[in-house]
Amino acid sequence: MKKFISLLLVFSVVPTLFAQDDQIPKLSPASIKYREYREAISEPVYGLAKVKAMVKKIKADKEENHRMPQAEYDALSFNEKFTYNMIHGEDATQNCDVMMGVVNEEKKIFAFTPSVFGGEVMWSERQQDFFKNNRAKVISLVRSTILLRQRVGVNFKELITDQNMVEVIPDLIKVYNIKKKDHDILTVLMILMKEGNFPEFVKSQSYEKLYGENSNYKGSLDATSANQKLIISRAMAFYKTKVK
Repeated sequence: MKKFISLLLVFSVVPTLFAQDDQIPKLSPASIKYREYREAISEPVYGLAKVKAMVKKIKADKEENHRMPQAEYDALSFNEKFTYNMIHGEDATQNCDVMMGVVNEEKKIFAFTPSVFGGEVMWSERQQDFFKNNRAKVISLVRSTILLRQRVGVNFKELITDQNMVEVIPDLIKVYNIKKKDHDILTVLMILMKEGNFPEFVKSQSYEKLYGENSNYKGSLDATSANQKLIISRAMAFYKTKVK
């Protein structure tokens, strides 16, 4: 009787497993590679080896936060603090959601960028205060880093949108135009326009599709040449209204 029941359980589970497999998108190697590219961070050059060595020595507290001791943090130069904050989130989060890959991900412009640090950690209050209270100097380091690296990692995208850094729009466009590969840069431009309530954008069909009443966080546009040019054109028009 027990054997019969076990067999029933097996046969009842198998359809569920196949149903779950059917829901997993079949991703091409290009889409998988692009997802990895989207989630990668950019590393500032300022004291990078030193900061990385210090990060490795940080131990978790009882809440699983990984914060550098205040005395050590204070001893870092301004540029080294920038590097530390950009490559290391100090506070653990409760976010366990993992967004599944998307078919043809490399051909889409999404409404939002992936979570920084895999969504497992975030910047602490002192790190956020550093960015906020030193805005001009931080923007200068952001600009120099993305132009040097010719790359805008997910950590820089998060910082630029969090701190509403409209000032770096020309730099973002310059880096994007090198290869026109990182469509999340266009996402950043749209988020800046959305947060700035730029009329030309918020009244557009693109806005309605990505951020309107019936939108969701998975929304996207096709990364056509026409869409790329339109987003860039609007972003530069927005930039000119904000930075004089």
